[in-house]
Amino acid sequence: MKPGIHPAYGPVVFRDKAAGFAFLTRSTLTSDRTVEWEDGNTYPVVDVEISSASHPFYTGTARVMDTAGRVERFERRYGRGEAR
Repeated sequence: MKPGIHPAYGPVVFRDKAAGFAFLTRSTLTSDRTVEWEDGNTYPVVDVEISSASHPFYTGTARVMDTAGRVERFERRYGRGEAR
Protein backbone atom coordinates (compact mmCIF):
# COMPACT_ATOMS: atom_id res chain seq x y z
CA MET A 1 0.00 0.00 0.00
CA LYS A 2 1.09 3.54 -0.63
CA PRO A 3 2.10 5.31 2.56
CA GLY A 4 0.26 8.45 3.60
CA ILE A 5 -2.97 8.00 1.59
CA HIS A 6 -4.92 5.64 3.85
CA PRO A 7 -6.81 6.64 7.04
CA ALA A 8 -5.51 5.52 10.40
CA TYR A 9 -6.72 2.04 11.32
CA GLY A 10 -6.86 1.32 15.02
CA PRO A 11 -8.89 0.01 17.95
CA VAL A 12 -12.32 1.62 18.49
CA VAL A 13 -15.16 0.79 20.88
CA PHE A 14 -18.64 0.69 19.32
CA ARG A 15 -21.37 1.20 21.92
CA ASP A 16 -25.10 0.55 21.55
CA LYS A 17 -26.61 2.69 24.28
CA ALA A 18 -30.14 1.30 23.75
CA ALA A 19 -29.03 -2.24 24.59
CA GLY A 20 -26.15 -1.42 26.94
CA PHE A 21 -23.82 -3.39 24.68
CA ALA A 22 -20.30 -2.47 23.56
CA PHE A 23 -17.54 -4.21 21.65
CA LEU A 24 -13.94 -3.44 20.81
CA THR A 25 -12.78 -3.82 17.24
CA ARG A 26 -10.50 -2.13 14.72
CA SER A 27 -11.82 0.57 12.42
CA THR A 28 -10.92 3.71 10.49
CA LEU A 29 -13.68 5.61 12.35
CA THR A 30 -12.55 7.89 15.12
CA SER A 31 -14.17 10.00 17.81
CA ASP A 32 -13.27 12.80 20.21
CA ARG A 33 -14.95 10.90 23.05
CA THR A 34 -13.13 8.09 24.81
CA VAL A 35 -14.02 5.27 27.17
CA GLU A 36 -11.96 3.10 29.48
CA TRP A 37 -12.27 -0.50 28.31
CA GLU A 38 -12.19 -3.71 30.37
CA ASP A 39 -8.45 -4.12 29.80
CA GLY A 40 -7.74 -0.75 31.47
CA ASN A 41 -6.81 1.05 28.25
CA THR A 42 -8.65 4.10 26.90
CA TYR A 43 -10.09 3.90 23.39
CA PRO A 44 -12.20 6.20 21.19
CA VAL A 45 -15.90 5.36 21.44
CA VAL A 46 -18.52 5.56 18.67
CA ASP A 47 -22.19 5.40 19.70
CA VAL A 48 -24.46 3.47 17.32
CA GLU A 49 -28.26 3.35 17.10
CA ILE A 50 -28.60 -0.38 16.39
CA SER A 51 -26.29 -3.33 16.88
CA SER A 52 -26.73 -7.08 16.92
CA ALA A 53 -27.84 -6.76 20.56
CA SER A 54 -30.82 -4.52 19.74
CA HIS A 55 -31.75 -5.29 16.10
CA PRO A 56 -35.04 -7.25 15.85
CA PHE A 57 -33.61 -9.73 13.34
CA TYR A 58 -30.82 -10.83 15.70
CA THR A 59 -32.82 -10.69 18.94
CA GLY A 60 -35.70 -12.80 17.60
CA THR A 61 -38.35 -10.13 18.14
CA ALA A 62 -39.05 -9.60 14.44
CA ARG A 63 -42.68 -9.94 13.38
CA VAL A 64 -43.49 -12.85 11.11
CA MET A 65 -45.81 -11.97 8.24
CA ASP A 66 -48.78 -14.25 7.61
CA THR A 67 -48.12 -15.00 3.93
CA ALA A 68 -50.58 -17.90 3.78
CA GLY A 69 -53.40 -15.62 4.92
CA ARG A 70 -52.50 -13.08 2.26
CA VAL A 71 -52.60 -15.68 -0.51
CA GLU A 72 -55.96 -17.00 0.68
CA ARG A 73 -57.40 -13.49 0.89
CA PHE A 74 -56.16 -12.74 -2.65
CA GLU A 75 -57.74 -15.93 -3.99
CA ARG A 76 -61.06 -15.15 -2.25
CA ARG A 77 -61.09 -11.66 -3.65
CA TYR A 78 -60.01 -12.37 -7.22
CA GLY A 79 -60.64 -16.09 -7.60
CA ARG A 80 -58.25 -18.70 -8.75
CA GLY A 81 -56.61 -17.99 -12.09
CA GLU A 82 -57.85 -20.25 -14.88
CA ALA A 83 -55.40 -21.89 -17.26
CA ARG A 84 -55.48 -20.27 -20.68
